[in-house]
Amino acid sequence: MNERTARDVVLMRAIETADAKHEILSEDDRVYASRSARELAHWQAAEGKSEPRLDHFLGQRAELILKRLAERTPAFAAFRQRRSVLPVLAVLLPIVGFVAGAGLDRIGNPHRVDLLSAPLLLILAWNLFVYLALIVWAIVPARRTGWAGPQLLRRLSVGKAALPRKLPAPLAAGITQYFADWSQLTAKLTHLRLGRSIHLAAAAFALGAIASLYARGVLTQYAAGWESTFLDATQVHTLLTFLFAPALAVFPLQGFSLADIEALRFVQEPSPAGGARWVHLYAATLFLLVVLPRLVLACVSALRARRIAHRFPLDLGQPYYRLLADRVGASGPAVLRVIPYSFTVDEARHKGLAAVAAMVLGEQAQLMLRPSCPYGEEPKELLRDVRLDDADVAITAVLFNLAATPERENHGAFLDYLARNTPRGIAVLLDESGLVERGAGQAGFDSRVVERIALWHQFCQYHNTRATVVDLLRPERHPLDLGSGLAVSGAA
Repeated sequence: MNERTARDVVLMRAIETADAKHEILSEDDRVYASRSARELAHWQAAEGKSEPRLDHFLGQRAELILKRLAERTPAFAAFRQRRSVLPVLAVLLPIVGFVAGAGLDRIGNPHRVDLLSAPLLLILAWNLFVYLALIVWAIVPARRTGWAGPQLLRRLSVGKAALPRKLPAPLAAGITQYFADWSQLTAKLTHLRLGRSIHLAAAAFALGAIASLYARGVLTQYAAGWESTFLDATQVHTLLTFLFAPALAVFPLQGFSLADIEALRFVQEPSPAGGARWVHLYAATLFLLVVLPRLVLACVSALRARRIAHRFPLDLGQPYYRLLADRVGASGPAVLRVIPYSFTVDEARHKGLAAVAAMVLGEQAQLMLRPSCPYGEEPKELLRDVRLDDADVAITAVLFNLAATPERENHGAFLDYLARNTPRGIAVLLDESGLVERGAGQAGFDSRVVERIALWHQFCQYHNTRATVVDLLRPERHPLDLGSGLAVSGAA
């Protein structure tokens, strides 16, 4: 799946999930889109003599749904025409860099080449610092994306967060969710593209400085020299030998001796001889230490970004996509893994869990019920034989009894361990069946249930998870479908 298709699919998912009451997309709209996309996916598979592919189905379905929404809502059609500012930056930044470099007349004044040019030394020092920082980030990765902050990446990924006017509430909620989802999914891609543009701008800046040196040298005779209050000729010779070593090693340029440096010290007037030699040394050094490395880094970033854009890493194992995969027949049965905590699941509740799996992941879904984990024991020991990164498991859910009182050191520790070690995140199921059986008909019972649910929701939120209330004896009391699904939290 390429980037463009993935963007449409993520937008479709956000809108369809927000429209849980089918206010802007009727059931007929969804069925029609699924049926048409399924036929197209099967036709493409027949043409290629292969099995139907889920990404083809999702792309066609997203195109049909988004096109229909655009026809009904002009403001949404205008929103879909928005484009990222990254392509503009990719052209604008190098141009600005070249112009700024060409205008940097203080590498030397218009009539002399200063051997200790502060601008030249700053350009080289800054770029060497950048290379060092990139090496450090490669060895010790930053928490998110290194030098680029999440707000900057979000702005570059989705543009302004302002919503178009005159949007229906579900559509506005869906677009808001799309902003959050897409900016997170494209953070690495946006970071690479921004890095490519900045590397090109840095290379263009150095090229502009080189062009300025040679352009002014055509019409002006440079006088070479140096001056310093604190450095003597020996120290300057050592510094310049180190600075120009790469250029002298690669290009057939004329070198210099300590006597040459001593002779070029400004006392009264700069020497009118030898300016061209130092221009060549400056230009070669900038090319080797700035232009060439920056172009290499830009190419690496561009190739990595191109690979991601052509094979966008959208996790199609998430519940929403697995349910659609069940409809198109593009994958095997999805698996709901349930891990009860201090909860004994009898036969009736086992059937209820199977019904929940079917509602969330489709009729072909399979239930994987783990043995109940005893209260108070270490999660690492309890789950040592469980593969939490199993790719065949669509959702890993923790099952709690709503009647229980959540405890940070027990229930919370269990949730934290699972959230840290489950790549696709976890869902939390709160079964109210036991509480309802014991308290039904009592005065004030409904308010107590509401308070208990609020307590659990607050507790789960504290542990960076979200809970879904179910009744395993009567699953129809809390229907879960493609729009609502299970609240899966902590996914990478």
